Amino acid sequence: MDQAHSTLLIACGALAREILALIETHGWSQMAVTCLPAKFHNMPAKIPEAVRGKIRENRDRYDRILVVYGDCGTGGLLDAVLEEEGVERIPGPHCYQFYTGTADFEALADADPTCFFLTDYLVRHFDRLIIEGLALDRHPELRDDYFGNYTKLVYLAQIEEPELYRQAEAAAARLGLAFEYRLTGYGELASFMADNANAGAEHPSGES
Repeated sequence: MDQAHSTLLIACGALAREILALIETHGWSQMAVTCLPAKFHNMPAKIPEAVRGKIRENRDRYDRILVVYGDCGTGGLLDAVLEEEGVERIPGPHCYQFYTGTADFEALADADPTCFFLTDYLVRHFDRLIIEGLALDRHPELRDDYFGNYTKLVYLAQIEEPELYRQAEAAAARLGLAFEYRLTGYGELASFMADNANAGAEHPSGES
């Protein structure tokens, strides 16, 4: 077992900055993090087996392994892998929901299903993941194929940062969408990590 950490978080690379910030802020030194490439955001079929590989690679090194992914477009395949491996993940279909909070996100989505969402990470890497990742830099005519059914870009911000706000507003304009800003903070990501940090502290050797 890793002598410095008792719990491993296997996470999407798009959540790494936020997870590390929470660990540092709260002193959750018992938690370690390993991430899969954030580009899997556009290739969800790769997520389940990549997560399985991380679990098996690290199972003997930690008392507990947790997965910090939503379903993220895997169509239930990630949950099937986690059931087979006996590992828990944060609840929810995607990070938009657990940043916003389940009840608030469901209300937002029900009120306007034409929203396209960005987080801090997606704002920072908008050009690489959205424009280049969807080939809009080479084929701008694909804009309507991808975004024709959206009317609004909603920036779900984890931190208050004027430059990120400016970039998100520019992203909305680039996609031809209305812009809305919501400061969510870390939402249910923070509570999931807190609950499991406390559980790990109560049972530091994996005892029940």
